[in-house]
Amino acid sequence: MEQCVAFKEEFVKVISMDALRKKRNPWVCYEKEVPHSRFCDPACGVSPAEKLSPEHLQLLRNAFTCPKTGEQMHENRPNRRRGRNEGGHEERGMKIEEFRDVLRSVIGPDIEDVWVERFFSEVDITCTGQVEWQQLCSYLLLEYTERERASIPRAALLDSQPQIRHCAHNKREPTVRVVAVSHPPPLRYLSVSKGGQITVWNSSLHILKSLGLAGDPTEEVANTRRFRGWTTDAVSMGNVHRVAIATDCRDLHFVNVSTASVFEDVHLFGFRSVPTALCYWHDMQSRERPSLLLLGDEKGGVHLMWFLNPFKGLFKNLSKKENSPQRIFVPDLGEHSDMVSYRHIPNIHQAPVTRVMFEPDTNIIMTSSESDTTSVVFMSVTLKQEPYIWKFKQGAKCFDYNASLQLMVTGGCDRAVRLWTPFVTTCPVATLLGHRTAVLDVSIYQAVEQIFSYSRDAELRVWDISSHRCLKTVRLQFPCQQPGRIPEHGNFPFLLLSPPLSVQSHLVVGCKDYLALLRLTETTRAGGGWLTDDRRERGPNVQRGPALSCALYNSTLRQLVTGHADSSVSLWDVETGRRRLQILNTHGEEKLTCMALDSSNRRLITGARNGTIKVWNLLNGLNLHKLEPATDSEVTGLTCLPGNQLLAVGGSQRIVQYDIAAAKDLYVRADMSWKSSCVHKSHILAVSQCSALGVIATASHDGEVIIWRLETQGPVLHLQSPTQRGVVPPVDSLLFLQHRAGDRKLRNRGVLVSSQAGCLCFWSVTGPTHTYGQFFAPEQTDECVWTLSSDQPKNTILVSGDTAGWLQIWDICHFAVDIQNQPVCERPPLLQCWKAHQRALVSVEVLELADRLFVLTASADGSVGLWTKDGDHMGSFRQEVMWNMTESAAYQRKKLSEGTEEESAESDDAGFREVRSQVTDPNNRGETSQKECCSEGHHSVQTASSIRPPENEQEQPQQPLYLCEDSCQKLAVCQESRHLFDDIRHGNHC
Repeated sequence: MEQCVAFKEEFVKVISMDALRKKRNPWVCYEKEVPHSRFCDPACGVSPAEKLSPEHLQLLRNAFTCPKTGEQMHENRPNRRRGRNEGGHEERGMKIEEFRDVLRSVIGPDIEDVWVERFFSEVDITCTGQVEWQQLCSYLLLEYTERERASIPRAALLDSQPQIRHCAHNKREPTVRVVAVSHPPPLRYLSVSKGGQITVWNSSLHILKSLGLAGDPTEEVANTRRFRGWTTDAVSMGNVHRVAIATDCRDLHFVNVSTASVFEDVHLFGFRSVPTALCYWHDMQSRERPSLLLLGDEKGGVHLMWFLNPFKGLFKNLSKKENSPQRIFVPDLGEHSDMVSYRHIPNIHQAPVTRVMFEPDTNIIMTSSESDTTSVVFMSVTLKQEPYIWKFKQGAKCFDYNASLQLMVTGGCDRAVRLWTPFVTTCPVATLLGHRTAVLDVSIYQAVEQIFSYSRDAELRVWDISSHRCLKTVRLQFPCQQPGRIPEHGNFPFLLLSPPLSVQSHLVVGCKDYLALLRLTETTRAGGGWLTDDRRERGPNVQRGPALSCALYNSTLRQLVTGHADSSVSLWDVETGRRRLQILNTHGEEKLTCMALDSSNRRLITGARNGTIKVWNLLNGLNLHKLEPATDSEVTGLTCLPGNQLLAVGGSQRIVQYDIAAAKDLYVRADMSWKSSCVHKSHILAVSQCSALGVIATASHDGEVIIWRLETQGPVLHLQSPTQRGVVPPVDSLLFLQHRAGDRKLRNRGVLVSSQAGCLCFWSVTGPTHTYGQFFAPEQTDECVWTLSSDQPKNTILVSGDTAGWLQIWDICHFAVDIQNQPVCERPPLLQCWKAHQRALVSVEVLELADRLFVLTASADGSVGLWTKDGDHMGSFRQEVMWNMTESAAYQRKKLSEGTEEESAESDDAGFREVRSQVTDPNNRGETSQKECCSEGHHSVQTASSIRPPENEQEQPQQPLYLCEDSCQKLAVCQESRHLFDDIRHGNHC
């Protein structure tokens, strides 16, 4: 009967997973993410992919596939794996010695042994001791693919979705144009609505004030003059502190922005036709040089207004009504001939002018229209040269020109973005396709040589100029958008702003009565390269970087791996503090939540908030595998079993297995064979394994700890520690004491440590007594312990790190190994305690190097430190000054000769040097305090199928343990989630 139930459960899992795969593409999250980039240490040497030529590869192939003869062939036969390639030749594996000889015969005798050994290790990622031709091909293919991908530039957009602001004063009318006013400082924006409403914004797009354009005084009613037209364009006149606004009333309104009180001071009316596009130029080097205002009109003509003395004024100051702008009739501009020179060039286009620009170095006027015969026209101001005319179907709704890049870009109703070389009118350099509706605006971003284009359906695209590739597509989510409808736009949606006008480059996009602000990067960051000194902070005490989410120690490579909330991973040499590798955007823009190492310690597995999991080569940063997400919920824990069977837990409340040992493809399917459905009732927060006992432990947000047998993949034991009032805080961390689990005399004692609301509980998972001791670890009652570690070869100490940044080292040699005769919780001897960081500790690791014990600490504030077990600070990773662990002076405390005052200052340093050595008095071991967990709540133990102890082990009677009611009640309140460390308030405790 039980077999039938188990078969039914597995059948349901397979069916549900297959149905999920049919319903959605499980790999789409990987396709949409921002590509990662890697930066390697130059000391690693030249990559094999760079050093090997096609001729070298052919020689290597022959060496791998040609059979060896004689005694050497006979000697290697028992130790190698064999196979056949596509040509039928037998493949053979090479050991490191033969591989070195082959490389020296192929490349040259001068190659270094260190480089060959690293090359061999990068290929032999599973540590079999041999490499085959197929393995080498896979490695090189990944390397070449990575390098090709890295050569593609990144889109300049820093935000996937921008800040969006509502122009409430627009009265639901679209914004025609946004202009920037940088003088006088600070930077401000002016948005002009179609109905003539002007809104002034600060640099963060918060409204400062609003005003309307003045109407015709002849239509004044009840002392009010309401503007009754439509605006067509606006332009900033920076040197005279004005903004010119054109309307369909055939006039220009000049708005004074020299002070905070923005007001209209000149009204120029009576043009022959409606101005449709504006452009303003002034010489920033010579203030006396005349400035130029260009107006394109609805009849295809251009108006030129030269302001001869711009700093003396635009026009003569004639009489005007009080509180009214000065009104000037265009035919009367002759009266202002000392101040302005006016000229009209008619019939340049056969349709209204859509854009107008001016190139001062060549005195070229550039205009565009939606005419097939005069799409874009370049003509000289003097009209002495024949104009250059571009002709293409449906004309140009927009264009941009950059003299430095010698490039013109056009967009229009045919949905194509075209790149042109100036003065070559016959055919475009490239035609960029992808937009599904008319292109409303284009802009060239010279700093990174990219193009922004925006279409009527609110789609923004970023294009690379050199490769003509679309780097990014963003569907801007404006609140005014409605399903099935195209939102209304003004004629000029874009404002691209870069230094010196603004501190940071950004792009403003307008859609109806909303504005979007997108931040831009000012340099193109390649998809990889070498680590340089400018990527490391200066000074010996610099310690902070991006917020940390996890960290772990690789004992094989003697490296520290840090995972950050910004989805970056760094590898550090523990013996020197030098960074060896950095991978950015490991999971795109998703927060990295957890990490684990494979069985060989050569591969790193990372999990993210969106459920994605990746496998990386720690030697070179190559992404080896992408694992199928079981759900789109957060991955909170990873552990790799012997044989490289990976287990993942998290928001899915299930255990998901992946076979990364046999995986040869980039994408690896999820295995849902574990009987974990509906076992945990809440999100799983922690996982730990014990190969000696053949079990794993998982803990969830509801405080339940479940023991699973690896052989049956099912639960065998349920453990829980409720408080007296039933408020159960989440379990923050789990740790198996591996030495105890492997000792036949101790394996039935407390081998599993769980952290719950600051209480450290010791559990036995094999004997009849499951609760073996507990105590409250943090310095303060309102803190928790997020991370635990121990010297696993001996399990003589336990290291705990709390949410206030304190680190404690406990002597557990005799703790949780004997029966307690009294129902009292007593703390083990506290060997050391110091405040290692300002904020919560997210990871602590105990490591042994040079016959000494060290402690690695990683904090949520981004700092990572290395300490001796006595609390002496070795240094902080990211600092410029390296250390040498082989020199004992590197980790000695400061000498007394340096002065009592200096030592006193060090002892008061809350960041590093507060170290307190405490030895527990045997006479006080029976005493308890509010922090020592002495309440009346019993532990709850449920056994699904008990794990029997060895027959020669003495069974121990069940002993109840108690929790401090007062402490747990305080702690349970702050335990909403262990990952929300940014919201927890941390104090400095001396």
